[in-house]
Amino acid sequence: MLRWYYVFIFFASVHSQTTNVQQCRRNSGELPINAYIEGCIDPPCALTQLEDCVIHIVFRAPRQIRSMRTLATAEVIPLPVPIDYPLEERAVTCNFLTNTFCPLQETEVVQYTLKMFIESIFYAGIRANIEFRIVDQDNQPVMCLRAGIVIVRGNNARAANTTVLDLTDM
Repeated sequence: MLRWYYVFIFFASVHSQTTNVQQCRRNSGELPINAYIEGCIDPPCALTQLEDCVIHIVFRAPRQIRSMRTLATAEVIPLPVPIDYPLEERAVTCNFLTNTFCPLQETEVVQYTLKMFIESIFYAGIRANIEFRIVDQDNQPVMCLRAGIVIVRGNNARAANTTVLDLTDM
């Protein structure tokens, strides 16, 4: 009985935090069961310069999987050219699973948290569509999601570009 309670609480919390993502256009892969980009329900999602964008993803393993990696591709509007965004160590998907570990069994429900640092080279006001996809050890698609974003200047970005004068000794 207690097990059903936890299952209910899990799905209730997942449903209450959902970002309206779309099927990928450039890359293949099924939509996840749920995706939540922190602070965003309806895209375009505002991503703050010099901060991590945090994405919580729940998906079902389509087959047995030994290892996975996450890839990000952005299309800056209005340029139609896709730009691969390096996730570096965060691309090792298995290291960031929150409810299980690799290898995965077929149909296993997986919770994954991706953090992507928004570099200062992305100027405030830039609009883009970004696709996050997970591929397995054979480079076969596991899942893919697409969302519109806009880069915004945050407190950290202002601090990095501001000279502060200390007038206490004057």
